[in-house]
Amino acid sequence: MEKVIEVKNLYKLYRVGDEVVRALDGVDFNIYKGEFCAIVGTSGSGKSTLLNMLAGLEKPTKGEVIISGEHIEKKNEEELVKFRRDNVGFIFQSFHLLGTMNAVENVALPLSFRGVPKEVRLKKADKMLDLVNLGKHKKHMPNQMSGGQQQRVGVARALVVEPKIIFADEPTGNLDSHTSEEVMELMQQVVRQQKKTLVMVTHDNHLATYADRVFHISDGKIIKIEDHRSGTEHTEDRDKAISGNMNPQDTEYLKR
Repeated sequence: MEKVIEVKNLYKLYRVGDEVVRALDGVDFNIYKGEFCAIVGTSGSGKSTLLNMLAGLEKPTKGEVIISGEHIEKKNEEELVKFRRDNVGFIFQSFHLLGTMNAVENVALPLSFRGVPKEVRLKKADKMLDLVNLGKHKKHMPNQMSGGQQQRVGVARALVVEPKIIFADEPTGNLDSHTSEEVMELMQQVVRQQKKTLVMVTHDNHLATYADRVFHISDGKIIKIEDHRSGTEHTEDRDKAISGNMNPQDTEYLKR
């Protein structure tokens, strides 16, 4: 299987007063092409920090994040912007649709940043809205759509750039339970039909059952990995001295 994401010995440390907080504490895993993976944890577990690292929105204190063979942690901001634009789609909790644009215009927006001609980008956006079953809502403004419909627009917008990877940050956080199920089914369908790699962060263990694999994170460590395809799970030894891999000099700058 082709590795799309490789995470190696990843740490993120913050200084809070005189304390050093390990938001990520020696994280290692791989994600493969065409997988739907969920990162699950409670508030403060490190899941959002991990997603930010994968997307290149934060730099690690130590470790490697390799996406499609490229070391994300070594790129400067300009290189990261280009990398995300060319390779990544995002699905947000709060939809982030522009209220002055209709559905098809919102979906087409990322293509405008790539210099795609208007006629071409609107045609692609139109196709993506058909894919997410919003063919009858293409001209609707965000305030004319339900939360579930707005999130479907968000999914279409993530797909329109033909990304290698889609990152979804609590994508059902603003939806009721029934609509959440519909959006999860859609995301699952997209992964299978479009052969996309999707990484979702959520606090909801039930929603994570839609994923192929689930990474459970607590106190900045991956404590369990479930594979729903094989019905297996692997539990990490919480007493394992992973933190021993972090040398004292690696945290010295935080004490200054």
